[in-house]
Amino acid sequence: MSPIVNVHTGKEPSKSALDPAAAGLRRRWWYLLPVVFIAYSLAYLDRANYGMGAAAGLAMTLRITPQQNSLLGSLFFLGYFAFQLPGTMLLGKRSPVWLIFVALSLWGILASLTGILHVFWVLALDRFLLGVAESCIFPAMLLLLTRWFTKAERSRANALLIAANPITVLWMSAITGYLIQLFGWQRTFIYEGLPALLWAVVWLAVARDKPADANWMTPEAKDLLEGQLAEEQRSVAPVKNVKSALLRNDVILLCIVYFCWSLGIYGFVLWLPTIVRQGAHRSDKKLRRKSLVWPFLLIAGIALAVSFLFARSSFAIAFAGLVVAGACMYAPYGPFFAIVPERVPKTAAAEALALINSSGALGAFFGTYFVGWLQGATGSSRDSYLLMAVSLIVSAGLMLLLGDMKVSQKPGHTAQGQAVGENEA
Repeated sequence: MSPIVNVHTGKEPSKSALDPAAAGLRRRWWYLLPVVFIAYSLAYLDRANYGMGAAAGLAMTLRITPQQNSLLGSLFFLGYFAFQLPGTMLLGKRSPVWLIFVALSLWGILASLTGILHVFWVLALDRFLLGVAESCIFPAMLLLLTRWFTKAERSRANALLIAANPITVLWMSAITGYLIQLFGWQRTFIYEGLPALLWAVVWLAVARDKPADANWMTPEAKDLLEGQLAEEQRSVAPVKNVKSALLRNDVILLCIVYFCWSLGIYGFVLWLPTIVRQGAHRSDKKLRRKSLVWPFLLIAGIALAVSFLFARSSFAIAFAGLVVAGACMYAPYGPFFAIVPERVPKTAAAEALALINSSGALGAFFGTYFVGWLQGATGSSRDSYLLMAVSLIVSAGLMLLLGDMKVSQKPGHTAQGQAVGENEA
């Protein structure tokens, strides 16, 4: 790791100065990450609980076809994709904390409306706008974490953020199922949209855009953190403009990887209740990213292929494949999203993250739509397993094409440099 430098003096702090600073730095994990985790967990709740509503008879209540039901589930991701980059462009001009506050408020309202609206096209518009409201949340949070955590910590911070997804699936399944049993799926959607509105107030009270704004960090900790972050940025090769950063070979490749990955994972997550009803410390220490991404995607693809092969003959084996696939699909998120800030300078990192994430949203749209469509058309989950398996195996293979990083030998450059074979388009 590069030496920690005081941003004001340009010198390394004394050992005595490190003690209060270290205590202040530890507070980031207890003050900032919990509110980030809960905010993203609520976002995931309001996008993924649709699958529970679908399993509880949403289509029958609204008298819509299985294809319309599938479209409603996937329209969220179309809105999420369409406004990802425009929403993230605001990050350069607006406070990420305030942007997330507005997003929390809007998506809480729109999520509750899912349980009130009964006209198909109005409900379809609501689902699309829900995706628009959430479109900037993930890039904004990733950008926020790059301002608060160093390269040696970022994979863990990202992993804790992403852990909100599978953990939400666990508690959402229990609570949503209980609420549906008590109140029905419509009132459940209304109730589950309200926490986002309440949490928006907590978010605004606790979250801060940068260390200098935090009154819960000591001055020593602020100087120490800002010094290291500034030093790390000097090791990242600059880009001419945002467009050149978005057209880099590695950024485009990561977009394709995340498209295929999301096609598999969101087809899995959103329709898992219906399927069932029918029958990162090491990464930061070693600074290993690619080798901790592709093996998990490959295993997830193989596990889903096993579910495809045994869907008709053995529910136990098919379900075990789903469990393994679910774990492996989520495991690589931390290292994957730590790649971008190490290759793209902070002047264009938010836009690059948004482009990659919007590609994932597009993959999620196709995944949720076609997985739902296949189940409605065939009356079986078997073909859905095959679609998701192929997509995940392709994403693993593409990840292997990403060039390795090489250490810069220029004076003052102590961290990772550009990727081997990486060019600006």
